[in-house]
Amino acid sequence: MRILFLALLLGFPSLFLFSQNKTQISGIVVDAKSAQPLPSVVVTLQNTVWMQLTSSDGTFSLDIPDAGEYLLLAHSQGYKDILLSVVVAEGKNLKLGTLALEEDIITDQQSNTIRLLDEEVQDDNGSSENTSVLLQSTKDAFQQAAAFNWGAARFRMRGLDSEQATTLINGVRMNKVYDGRPQWGNWGGLNDVTRNQEFTVGTTASDYSFGGVLGTQEITTRASIFRKGTRITFSSTNTNYSWRTIVTHASGLGTKGWAYVISAGKRWADEGYFNGTTYDGNSVFVGIEKKISDKHSINFSGFYTPNSRGKNSPNTNEVLDLTSSKYNSYWGFQNGKQRNARVKTVEEPIFMLNHYFSINDHTNLQTSVMYQTGKVSNSNIDYQNANSPDPSYFRNLPSYYLSLYGADQGENSGAFTPDLDNADKSRLQFLSNAQINWEGLYRANQQPVLDSNGKITAYTPAQSHYVLYEDRTDDQTITANSLFDTQINANVMMNAGGSFSKLKSHNYQKLIDLLGGAYFEDFDPYYKGSRAQPDLNNPNRKVMEGEAYGYNFNYLTQTFDAFTQFKFMYKTTDFYLAQSFTSTSYQREGLYKNGIYENSSLGKSEELKFENFGFKGGMIFKLSGKQSVTVNAAHMTKAPNLKSSFPNARISNAIVPALQSEVLNSWDVSYFFRSPKLQTRLTAYNVSQQNATQTSFFYAEGIFDNGAGYTATNAFVGQTLSRLNKSNRGIEWSLAYAISSTFKTTFAVAYGEYLYANNPNVTISNDALATVTNPNTIVDFGTALLKNYKQAGMPQQAYSFGLEYRDPHYWWLASNINYLDGRYVDVSPIARTSHFYTNPASGFVFPEATEERAKILLEQEKLQPVALLNFIGGKSWHIQKKYLGLFFSINNVLDTTYKTGGYEQARNANFRQRNQDLASNSPSFANKYFQGYGRTYYVNLNFSL
Repeated sequence: MRILFLALLLGFPSLFLFSQNKTQISGIVVDAKSAQPLPSVVVTLQNTVWMQLTSSDGTFSLDIPDAGEYLLLAHSQGYKDILLSVVVAEGKNLKLGTLALEEDIITDQQSNTIRLLDEEVQDDNGSSENTSVLLQSTKDAFQQAAAFNWGAARFRMRGLDSEQATTLINGVRMNKVYDGRPQWGNWGGLNDVTRNQEFTVGTTASDYSFGGVLGTQEITTRASIFRKGTRITFSSTNTNYSWRTIVTHASGLGTKGWAYVISAGKRWADEGYFNGTTYDGNSVFVGIEKKISDKHSINFSGFYTPNSRGKNSPNTNEVLDLTSSKYNSYWGFQNGKQRNARVKTVEEPIFMLNHYFSINDHTNLQTSVMYQTGKVSNSNIDYQNANSPDPSYFRNLPSYYLSLYGADQGENSGAFTPDLDNADKSRLQFLSNAQINWEGLYRANQQPVLDSNGKITAYTPAQSHYVLYEDRTDDQTITANSLFDTQINANVMMNAGGSFSKLKSHNYQKLIDLLGGAYFEDFDPYYKGSRAQPDLNNPNRKVMEGEAYGYNFNYLTQTFDAFTQFKFMYKTTDFYLAQSFTSTSYQREGLYKNGIYENSSLGKSEELKFENFGFKGGMIFKLSGKQSVTVNAAHMTKAPNLKSSFPNARISNAIVPALQSEVLNSWDVSYFFRSPKLQTRLTAYNVSQQNATQTSFFYAEGIFDNGAGYTATNAFVGQTLSRLNKSNRGIEWSLAYAISSTFKTTFAVAYGEYLYANNPNVTISNDALATVTNPNTIVDFGTALLKNYKQAGMPQQAYSFGLEYRDPHYWWLASNINYLDGRYVDVSPIARTSHFYTNPASGFVFPEATEERAKILLEQEKLQPVALLNFIGGKSWHIQKKYLGLFFSINNVLDTTYKTGGYEQARNANFRQRNQDLASNSPSFANKYFQGYGRTYYVNLNFSL
């Protein structure tokens, strides 16, 4: 690599020379309210190589070789940018005097509101996985619209999930190995200490990581960068929590080289926007930095943000019509209080030590060590030899008596007369018992005590038929990371980094409440004999509260990655080249000897190893001081995530057949125009994903063929999609225009087309097929005809128009109207295979399975477009060197009811059952939907000392 650099230097010597006739632009940057100097403000001349950070007294001085007209940009996190047109005469210095930066409270508070939405969309229900856009507000009108105006409808930038982006804290990667996504709850509620962020879009060069095709997000918690002072925040909202308070104090860097930051907060709700959704979140942060010398500094950051939230159920239209858009089947009253059965809890403290080494004035080395431990759990009700406790279970609804399921389970194709009387009784019964009957569950777990007259006098604990458990993950992660950057000369800069991470992830089922019973038997009621035993080494075990049961295993993973990046900066063109290497290994370690897989469940599995490479590059063409064009392209391979590598990890060491790394290709082209009055960006992009692997689990009826020797046509199965290709392409356009010094208008457009690009292979794992001599339970179902179906879970088109008034006396009002379209329900792949058309009883194709009818049955549902009107506003006051800020927002002002997404239920696994169910006009297994928020508000009051 050194030889390469020497060749570049020798081949282009003239490019590295500076003119001796320098001209100077100087000034001082201050806070608009306090008039105090602002250090570390980035001052640049747009589309040039000239950049400088303001010193501790807020001053800057740029030496430039050429006279002419430039656009000077002053940028600092938490402040509004200043963009000035300056004219420099040859041989004369230009003194700009004082530049006052105004605090950008709108962006600051919007950064808080997106966090409210993020946890809601990261639900674990259904087959559709939705995550928020990256939590970074930039000065780009498109980025603000994507995060703050479209986020409530689950908009995803470029249709990509957050696993395609890299999230870092102090240079350390925070994406989970399990699914590739960050666990936002690990730093939820710490808004004050996570606001220092740098964000790159797409495959643009990042100083901290090679990144993903969606971008990178670097959060910095170094104690010395926080402005000295105390900030107290109090908020009220009606989204997924009701109240929030945060107190943060930063000492600033003292004369002895010490700096510290302390932040603590709490968020809570007895009930959020949806019925029964409780919330309890606490957050604590401690940051301490010691500046040892001018070259060395040590920083410690500690996060602990335990939080729990009650989940909200997806519902069919039948349930929504009977109840309301806020209905949630996951809760019920117990002793007069709401109790949610499905609660997600995150308790994963993070401890991080960073060493900053300034080798010289143009070379830096940052070394970090992170340790993370704790748990993530999702609770639910388990039951044996008893009816489902879910009040919206299909047998409890009127549709059960209005479809063939109420008569003959859909196996016959003859005429069917709906049972209207029982359907009406079912409707009334459901409406009077629409929530979980906790008292009934307790009664089912207890034995009545009778007196001599046969009257019940008391209840005693007996074997539990219902219990509350949690799917528990206890992770221990240690990561070592190093970042190096050096300015090789005036035109060339190099970034490099390496990271090693080791994870031990303990996954098990934990009994947390016997619900009044004495014990719970550890067996699988769907199997008999030894096959019903989760652990043959401890058969017929009576499980008590706090004990593991059902499944118990470890994931063991190691990851090493490294990248290098070279940035070349010249007068009219900049370009960069980057490359990466990643080595990944996965292994499952079973702790139970499962009765179904007695020879392939206990102990360690085969070790999976992947080696992957990435290459990317880009160019910036500086057309003028106001205009530029950028081009970026990338090719990379990525190991399948841990979740998709083991199709039945809870009870088996089996791995996905022919598992491959995912291949990603990306390019984008952007045009920028930026002046003091008008800023606009137009981007065209294309992202191709190939060889992706996805897994899911569901109960399917009529899925297997008796003629092939299988003992049952119904089964709880695992489904794996392999060799799945996706295509994401579209345009992004943003425009911000200052009508006057107080009025500004914004416009943003996202027009995308996100498709499945091929017909992936489908394999089904059925535990019932396993034998002692042949543990292979994977059945190849061939290809699923998914090509040209739409990717689900987000709008593919979004539009926003906004108008903002900002008064010179520090108050403002803004409004925006948003229109979102192209939202589709997630389809069931198994219903697009050839097996779907085969009668499991005879092995022949259903005679009624015509192409015309199949087209109707398998048409992907498109959700109705939605228009959302939002208002925001606020004011700030300067009171004797103290600051009081008020911010409010009202989203979905018109209280529009809309669905944010949904999925097809896969239970009807053959043509006849799906056809008969839908033909009844009251299907038992219709699509399920997630609901969006109606009218919501957010009020924030902060006081800075």
